[in-house]
Amino acid sequence: MGFVVIGTKCNYLQKFLAFFSFIIFVFFYTQANAYVIPGPHVLELMIEKLGRGKSLLISQKLSIYDVSHKKNIIELRETLKYSFPEKFRSEIQSENAKRIYVFSLGAGLTVIDDKIVSNTETRFDCYKDVFLYRSRILLQNRLSLLGVDTSVSSLGRFQNKTAYVIGAKYPDESVSQIWLDKNTFQPVRWIIIDNKSNKDVLEIRYGDWKQTHKTWYPMRIEFYHNDILVREIYADKIKINPSFSDELFDIEHLKSVYLNLGSVEKDNSQGLNDIQKTIKEFKKLYE
Repeated sequence: MGFVVIGTKCNYLQKFLAFFSFIIFVFFYTQANAYVIPGPHVLELMIEKLGRGKSLLISQKLSIYDVSHKKNIIELRETLKYSFPEKFRSEIQSENAKRIYVFSLGAGLTVIDDKIVSNTETRFDCYKDVFLYRSRILLQNRLSLLGVDTSVSSLGRFQNKTAYVIGAKYPDESVSQIWLDKNTFQPVRWIIIDNKSNKDVLEIRYGDWKQTHKTWYPMRIEFYHNDILVREIYADKIKINPSFSDELFDIEHLKSVYLNLGSVEKDNSQGLNDIQKTIKEFKKLYE
């Protein structure tokens, strides 16, 4: 009689394990083969969720790690001006200098201490794009220029949450891609691969989303270069729909103003990566 009981228990256990394995298989098969919203439509939903304001004024703390020299961080106060759908201005005033960065209609300009120091942008400057382009077509074109294939989409897992992956088939992280939370459609990470070297990876992470007058914005943004934290942003004040002068974003106007005020510094940053360029540029605010 004892052998019969043991055999019965074994049969129940085998049936349970088989049923459990079947459930796990069905779950993962369903997830892998579930319908995924096309990338362009996901971007449309993201823009809709972010809000339909005309402009934003952001006050934030910017922290930069000088990883190469193993020094403490550089901390600066920064003010951002967004004029949707494609104009942006950053201003930093330190004790020693002032930095202005403007991105407008696809062109960029950086001015430090009344001198034009660059007319290009780095990958670090791209974090703003997911908020700036309040037009699906404009955002889609911008992402394509930055290497994100918006025709490719899949479902992935990041920090224990399901997310839409635009630009890659999960879990492939060898190409540029942007991730959006499946439930909120808010950006959670953006992987930007350097076209010259697939080993040079910048990952931008967005967190602590806050809603202000029906507009969402992340209060924390982190930048990881090859998995090392190199830069952080903490926003603390948000103003919706402030009025801005068009001249603030007029790059040609700014060029004429600063050309008259002083000589244009030659760009000696050729050959430097994004990290080195950033450290070099922001150190000027301390010198």
